[in-house]
Amino acid sequence: MKRYYFIYLLLVVGCKDAAVDSSKTAQKEVVSNKTIDPALEETLTQDVIKIVDYEGLAPLLVSKNDTTYVVNFWATWCKPCVKELPYFEKLNESYKDKKVKVVLVSLDFPRQLEKQLIPYVKNNLKSEVWLLDDADANGWIPKVDKTWSGAIPATIIFNKNDRMFYERSFTYEELKTEVESIL
Repeated sequence: MKRYYFIYLLLVVGCKDAAVDSSKTAQKEVVSNKTIDPALEETLTQDVIKIVDYEGLAPLLVSKNDTTYVVNFWATWCKPCVKELPYFEKLNESYKDKKVKVVLVSLDFPRQLEKQLIPYVKNNLKSEVWLLDDADANGWIPKVDKTWSGAIPATIIFNKNDRMFYERSFTYEELKTEVESIL
């Protein structure tokens, strides 16, 4: 009987320590909100994609200078997003001398970075691409725009005087018209 009690005691103490370690790990992940290992992040991106959490993205979204920003939220798994990306690329090329900056913010899953996102960006995009690696979507979505449901594609067009938010796809002409309206 003593032997069974001793084994039971070892199991309880061992499981308790494992649970404490597990909760510490979970707390650490929640605090950082990042899921990509920093060493892996540096190796994989090679200046192709800037990886940020919401705190890293926030300064861009409140820029108050003489540039007009077009910030598009998209993902490689979103067909309407991928369909409209060439329009953002064309806009970026057409307005490069007019203080218009296009930033494409990918909401791809971090586990898809190496096999899906980086190859797609290298083969298809010249605009600046950021990966938003922040697990707290319920926290950052309303900070981007109070009206945003979280659906993509979504685009913000803004400068120091105006700010417009769109939760929809664009054609090139529609995108160009919206940018022209605040230049």
